[in-house]
Amino acid sequence: MSFSQGLSGLNVNAKALDVVGNNIANSNTAGFKVANPAFADVYAASLAGASQIGIGATIIEINQQFNQGNIKTTSNPLDLAINGQGFYRVSNNGTITWTRDGQFHIDKDGYIVNNVGYRLTGYATDAAGNIVPSTPVEIHIDTADLQPRATGASPAHTGLQIGLNLDSRADVITAAFDISNPATYNSSTSATVYDSLGNAHLLNLYFRKTGPGAWDLYTSLDGGAATGPTVLTFDASGALTSPANGIVPQSHAITTGATTPLAFDLNLSGSTQYGSLFGVNSITQDGYASGRLSGLTVASDGTIQGRYSNGQTRDLAQVVLGNFNNPNGLLSLGNNQWAETAESGQAVIGVPGSSSLGVIQSSALEESNVDLTEELVKLITFQRAYQANAQTIRTQDQIQQTLVNLR
Repeated sequence: MSFSQGLSGLNVNAKALDVVGNNIANSNTAGFKVANPAFADVYAASLAGASQIGIGATIIEINQQFNQGNIKTTSNPLDLAINGQGFYRVSNNGTITWTRDGQFHIDKDGYIVNNVGYRLTGYATDAAGNIVPSTPVEIHIDTADLQPRATGASPAHTGLQIGLNLDSRADVITAAFDISNPATYNSSTSATVYDSLGNAHLLNLYFRKTGPGAWDLYTSLDGGAATGPTVLTFDASGALTSPANGIVPQSHAITTGATTPLAFDLNLSGSTQYGSLFGVNSITQDGYASGRLSGLTVASDGTIQGRYSNGQTRDLAQVVLGNFNNPNGLLSLGNNQWAETAESGQAVIGVPGSSSLGVIQSSALEESNVDLTEELVKLITFQRAYQANAQTIRTQDQIQQTLVNLR
């Protein structure tokens, strides 16, 4: 027996205690992954070959366990937890690192950053609000007001859509239509439409029965002069047959400084004439006023959506994740950051939920995967091993003392 075995045992168990102490210290660190020391024996080598008596132990590697930590909910929508495999891709002035810590917020420049100021990366959107998969970029949240859109100006030009029922039992009116005289029409309703500056206008619709299955439609914008009539006809089953496709083009002059005339399609397809009271079943239109960003939501696929004060929503960006063939090959940098190395392999980047990547849970954080009970047991085990190795040194010292005392 020599001192080297006991000394190496003291060293490796002291390092193992350091690892356990670090695990315990980070038991409340979001996204932290527990580390385990890997021990190996050591043999002396010579020209005659390795000795069969070992000369101690060493720690060959510190392995981090990337198993899932518990997920807890928070009140911050930009607290993001990964449920499954993968790492967030963050940028520090262009230097890319990886993390499981999902504590993010918006900095003064509008970028989504973590607690050390690294910027979260993902896919940006084009001018139409469509996410464009390409090289991930630093995610910037545009807090500018959402521009207004005139009714009928959406890419689909859906305009104003109204579904209603006209009462087939209503009396035929022969008197000339007068917008100010309710006796000259059977029913009326109204809907809000928007001009190019986001100003709201009230479109009034007046329905006047002229015969069996036949109605005249008049419209008026903001109480102005009525336009029409447009003839509406229904078949014996109560379905609208004219105009074709239920489309009634609208064009109204406005004086708000917006584009004039305000032109859009009034779509009455799906309207009916049944023997029941007049009623409006649905009203939708594709225009809106300007709006300010009032909140953010993050979907499970990483899509960041902005909510605006005008009731609209818009996709702003999409978070990407990366995964590695050998996560244990990543280089730990501190601050919950890892760097890609040759041993880890290149990152496979994709949107959450694709391939082997996990999904994202908003308003949630992944807790440390440290099991305190297990770590305390390890603490006792390594402490006992340290004491035992110290005892071997003490025994060797006693043997040498005996030899020195021989006469």
